[in-house]
Amino acid sequence: MNRQGNLYTIIYIVALVVVVGAALAFTSISLKDRQQANVEADKMAQILASVQITPEPGQVIDDYKRFITDTYCVDMQGNRIEGATAAFDVDVDAQSKEAPDKRLLPVYECTLDDGSVKYIMPMYGAGLWGPIWGYISVDADGSTIYGTYFAHQGETPGLGAEIEKPKFREQFDGKHLIKNGAFVPVAVVKHGLAPQGNEDYVDGISGGTITSKGVGAMIDNCLSPYSSFLENLQAK
Repeated sequence: MNRQGNLYTIIYIVALVVVVGAALAFTSISLKDRQQANVEADKMAQILASVQITPEPGQVIDDYKRFITDTYCVDMQGNRIEGATAAFDVDVDAQSKEAPDKRLLPVYECTLDDGSVKYIMPMYGAGLWGPIWGYISVDADGSTIYGTYFAHQGETPGLGAEIEKPKFREQFDGKHLIKNGAFVPVAVVKHGLAPQGNEDYVDGISGGTITSKGVGAMIDNCLSPYSSFLENLQAK
């Protein structure tokens, strides 16, 4: 066959594409389990971060199993849903778009070394350039925020991306979700301002107004359906 001819060139290109495609497909399939394990470990690390636990490298799974002592889903009335999808497997993004009374609401119970129990709830929302998400933990009183974790897909460095930094997250520590017996989500407001109601609030990111509003809306949308669950905790 004439190596300078068009037929040879076409055959060569097709063979190369087939070989490279097969190699990439094989690599992807071979690494699929490892990739999934890494995704799950990252999620575990995020959950632990909301209760101020930072595992050592390679210890994420062990620490998750050690501190997360129970997981389950509840409904809008705060009742535990038996036989529901495992809390860890719930698609929080999809659930956040459902009507509140239709949602599966995951709960992660964390027991710290001092014996205190924290309740962790996932959140998912929208920032300026893409999705934002996180976890918020509360004390056994169902109201006092113990810790938070926020992350984003593509917010602007130095602006909206600051939601993942401790300086922003630590503002939530000690804030309350229940006041005068009623659930009130923590507001995210412009620095120097205060909400009109009696809810607790934190300062938004300077220059990251839309992302800050996204965090506030995410907290309201994702935590409001937990109000009965949290009120039940407080009643105990």
